[in-house]
Amino acid sequence: MKMGETGKHQQGFELAGGFTPQAPSKCFDDDGRLKRTGTVWTASAHIITAVIGSGVLSLAWATAQLGWIAGPTVLFLFSFVTYYTSCLLAACYRSGDSVTGKRNYTYMEAVQNNLGGFQVKLCGLIQYFNLVGVAIGYTIAASISMIAIKRADCFHEKGHDNTCGVSGTPYMILFGVLEILFSQIPDFDQISWLSMVAAVMSFTYSTIGLALGMFKVAENKKIKGSLTGISIGTVTQTQKIWRSFQALGAIAFAYSYSLILIEIQDTIKSPPAEHKTMKKATFISVVTTTVFYMFCGCFGYAAFGDMAPGNLLTGFGFYNPFWLLDIANAAIVIHLVGAYQVYCQPLFAFVENAAAKYFPESKFINNSIEIPIPIGGYKPYKLNLFRLVWRSLFVCMTTVVAMLMPFFNDVVGILGAFGFWPLTVYFPVEMYIVQKKIPKWSTRWVSLQILSVACLIISICAAAGSFAGVFIDLKVYKPFQTVT
Repeated sequence: MKMGETGKHQQGFELAGGFTPQAPSKCFDDDGRLKRTGTVWTASAHIITAVIGSGVLSLAWATAQLGWIAGPTVLFLFSFVTYYTSCLLAACYRSGDSVTGKRNYTYMEAVQNNLGGFQVKLCGLIQYFNLVGVAIGYTIAASISMIAIKRADCFHEKGHDNTCGVSGTPYMILFGVLEILFSQIPDFDQISWLSMVAAVMSFTYSTIGLALGMFKVAENKKIKGSLTGISIGTVTQTQKIWRSFQALGAIAFAYSYSLILIEIQDTIKSPPAEHKTMKKATFISVVTTTVFYMFCGCFGYAAFGDMAPGNLLTGFGFYNPFWLLDIANAAIVIHLVGAYQVYCQPLFAFVENAAAKYFPESKFINNSIEIPIPIGGYKPYKLNLFRLVWRSLFVCMTTVVAMLMPFFNDVVGILGAFGFWPLTVYFPVEMYIVQKKIPKWSTRWVSLQILSVACLIISICAAAGSFAGVFIDLKVYKPFQTVT
């Protein structure tokens, strides 16, 4: 092993807000960075990996709270809003001109260059809080799926009447260890393969969940559910209101990926212009996920009606075939390993760039150790000690919090509520207005503001419902308890 500098000169330019513009060449883009290689398909894979996550598993429960009319309608409206505002955000990847303007490498940098001031700090706080929350939520979801594999095998061996109690703590620790290893992958450009694998896994378990729902409907020989959702009697009137609000948060979370859109767009090659490629990738991804969401949510509700489980593949609405459930839950775990990295890379990059900026002479932060890879002819792996320590501590922190508060539906609802309006709607709308110089009180300006206010109201309702769910769960919860 030998010590080596990790491109200090190059890093200094990055932290100053980008490289000095230059004519693109065969090896470098117009900002002096190595040629980007991303395409519409790699961008779509990144988005699908981020979108079709644990959120899809709660959609049957969300549809059950809203009913056959409101459930599919809300799903469609969220998909439309997500696609529209993502296109607005994609147009803000470059400041000034969307083809030749200065690149923004992160979501927060786009906000800084378009809006500036207090809004930058607010955006950073919300974005990184949300990323931490997603990491916690994915840790919970992965452990639930690992528990489900263990319990499904137990039910198969000992019968459905056996309690088959399992503690989730060891599985959260196992997931944390995996994430510590994968978190040493330096940046987004080097996790395309992980996104591809995760995207395949997401289709695998979503398809299994859909198929099991369809078979359950066929077995029941009727479609369960009602036009207005879960009936009064099964829950109280107050509970129905809170649950309906929480369902909005769950659906919002299922569509939340805008906070990493700029980072994904920064991997795309040009020409054609990055925003054009990103719009195509967004359309492909949102249409694909919406079709899956509609099927999974609707068939899950049709199969179980008011009793639709909070997590379709782990709530044990299904017991057989147990091996298929095992495959589905294993696919969930593999997918979440990748999705965790897709979401956390922007946070990792932010902290590491900030540390390098404030401590430019620190060898601990800026130097790396080259570790030869003896097989396959690969380049030596550059181990950065600061990256190793900081990313490992982050994973440990999210794992401990997940152990202390493993409420899947509640956490999903809170994340959806807090992330949807500011990151998916408010900031993209405000940046687009500035970027395109849309006159105040013009028809388009008013329309965009109406969209923003409507989504704010929905987010407030979703947050209220989700927090109510947390308070109810905390009354009966004991940390590190066995799941039965």
